[in-house]
Amino acid sequence: MNIHEALDWRYAVREFSPEKLDAQTVETLVDAARKSASSYGLQPYKILVVESKSVRQDLLAYSFGQQKVLDCSHLIVFAAQTDIGDHTVDRYVTQFVKTRGIPAQEISGYVTHMKEALAAKSRAEKQAWAHQQAYIALGTLLTAAASMRVDSCPMTGFDHKAYDEVLGLAKLGLETTAIVALGYRSARDRTSGLPKVRFDYDDLVISM
Repeated sequence: MNIHEALDWRYAVREFSPEKLDAQTVETLVDAARKSASSYGLQPYKILVVESKSVRQDLLAYSFGQQKVLDCSHLIVFAAQTDIGDHTVDRYVTQFVKTRGIPAQEISGYVTHMKEALAAKSRAEKQAWAHQQAYIALGTLLTAAASMRVDSCPMTGFDHKAYDEVLGLAKLGLETTAIVALGYRSARDRTSGLPKVRFDYDDLVISM
């Protein structure tokens, strides 16, 4: 299946079947999101894999009636870090040195640039930036899922503060960005066979 076939097949699932995703499939999808593009490579977010039915039952009350939060195989939560600063860059530098075997002093100018770029942002701007990076990873997850014929439904329509509380995110220095239900579509989901509604290429793309 090529990329366009995969994306035409994908849709926002309304109703999931009871079939569970195996652990390897879930790990592969989350690992694809881990490899997503990110500003400076800093990845200022975490990815939570919520399989527990009891936790999802608690979240359902804050999901604006979206039963798929409970009925999907796995619920993925993207959560942005709430404390962004020099330590965000330092964490990346540690990983950079470990991965590439290059002494930190060799990238000292780049490190200074990253720290100055973040320092120039207000707290609100830093938070918006962190959420933007999480959304990029979310997009990667959706594309990976489509390529593997795993169904998904991304959602932002829920009580974010309540989710943060249920999941204990404040103590982890996180706040919810978006969620994605993963699993397999139910045969009863009548929207699964409908043509995808998207604007035509020439209506959406501006060439300059």
